[in-house]
Amino acid sequence: MKYMMINGSREEIPPFPHHKSYVYRSRQFFTAKGIVNHLTMGDFITLKELYNGFKHKCSIPRVLLVDPTSDCNLKCKGCWSQDYESGHNISYEKLDDILDQAEELGIMDCLMTGGEPLLRKDDIIRLCTKHNKMTFGAFTNATLIDEEFADKLAELGNLNVFISIEGTKEETDFRRGKGVYDKAIEAMDILRSKNIGFAFSACYHSKNYKTIASDEFLDRMREKGAWFGWLFQYIPVGSNADTSLVCTAKERAYVQKKIMDYCKKHDYLVIDFWNNGHLSFGCIGAGVGFAHINAKGDVEPCAFCHYSDSNIYDVSLGDALRSKFFTVFRESQPFSDNPLMPCPLIDNPQAIIDVVNAGGARSTHLADPESAEELAGKSFERAKEWKILADDLFLEMPEHNRKNFPRFLRYFAFKKGITDGRRKV
Repeated sequence: MKYMMINGSREEIPPFPHHKSYVYRSRQFFTAKGIVNHLTMGDFITLKELYNGFKHKCSIPRVLLVDPTSDCNLKCKGCWSQDYESGHNISYEKLDDILDQAEELGIMDCLMTGGEPLLRKDDIIRLCTKHNKMTFGAFTNATLIDEEFADKLAELGNLNVFISIEGTKEETDFRRGKGVYDKAIEAMDILRSKNIGFAFSACYHSKNYKTIASDEFLDRMREKGAWFGWLFQYIPVGSNADTSLVCTAKERAYVQKKIMDYCKKHDYLVIDFWNNGHLSFGCIGAGVGFAHINAKGDVEPCAFCHYSDSNIYDVSLGDALRSKFFTVFRESQPFSDNPLMPCPLIDNPQAIIDVVNAGGARSTHLADPESAEELAGKSFERAKEWKILADDLFLEMPEHNRKNFPRFLRYFAFKKGITDGRRKV
């Protein structure tokens, strides 16, 4: 039996695919000290991915993200979901088919995004029950979590929830609507009372970044029972995106340092998505770690990159992972020799223009499509500012992080050689 320290207590970790096992494996991934740790984590899951990639002639993602619906019961400021066309839903039968394909490829983790995925909670419960060898997760605003649903979570064992919150009550309600903070806290209390491991999920931007990175906020999340946390920067996706919410380079660096210091001090896991490039070894989109299917079936590199050349209604999941766009995208990784600049959307905006055009991809932003040039145009100046800071920050990283990155680059080159290297575009 495995154990992990969670918020000061030693927790027993049931075998995969229990939801607590997902937390354990996430921690292993983001705290790997070297190639051996990486290859042997989670019952040798990385070696299995290499084998499955060789077998299926494509890079097999660790996690498949799926939007069961484009609908949401909230209208959060700055969220692209409020701009989506309403009414897009992947049927239960199609979701079931996608998961069958995922299991055949060896993908055993599925995270539900949206929209608000728990608008489809009955279908999600059916899927978790049928595909009980997989681990599931749902990024949710938590307004639909109640005692009955929590009891079902405890019974299922293989469904995680990641509760969105923006900081204080005032900051959360500012973006999400009056009363949403209280509902999120209530949901956390319900889950904690039933010993259900969950995460908080926070989007930080220019108005709340100090709160999200503060000891007070993080202490509060741990006190409410969050086993770990996801942090996402506000990304200006969509032509109507509010660019005033994008963090400056100094604000981003502030969050990066505060989060790293807190996690080290408290032995706590917070996945600061864009600032953890040195831990995830660069961008993990397009099948390297993630692949995303939106509510219309478009297969995208990640949930934030709204470009695709494949739709799950037209091709198999395997063929989508082998598509020209995904292959070109992977060939271009890493997008920087500094792992603190992993992302083609905001760190290396010319890269998203290049891979979209070379891969023949189209915009899949549901309500208001924008070209890669339009998206990149919002990030060039901030990317230049961030590069100056990121170069210095990388030199300040612990020595094992700096030495590991070139080693992992060689490993990923090997991985490409036995998967994508077998196929010509």
